Amino acid sequence: MDVLERIKTAVEGSPIVLFMKGTPQFPMCGFSSRTAQALKAVNADYVSVNVLEDPEIRANLPRYSNWPTFPQLFINGELIGGCDITLELYESGELERIVRDTRKG
Repeated sequence: MDVLERIKTAVEGSPIVLFMKGTPQFPMCGFSSRTAQALKAVNADYVSVNVLEDPEIRANLPRYSNWPTFPQLFINGELIGGCDITLELYESGELERIVRDTRKG
């Protein structure tokens, strides 16, 4: 399967997908760690993809999403953004609402 198809399958395979450096239990960068913590704080049920374990995804995800950095959070197939946007949504209460809406889905 082509790498862009693998990315698309991952993004569409779960309501919430976080492409990050490392794992939620062992994040390998501060931005990924803070994003995973925000998701945990709102009890998000999500899938994480460790881009450090898959160089093809790491190299091609920015082309797929048109977003240059990691982490990248997708909800319902749409790019939400990276760490800063996720934290802004968390602080405003919007992240919790969005996550809650995915459960109704």
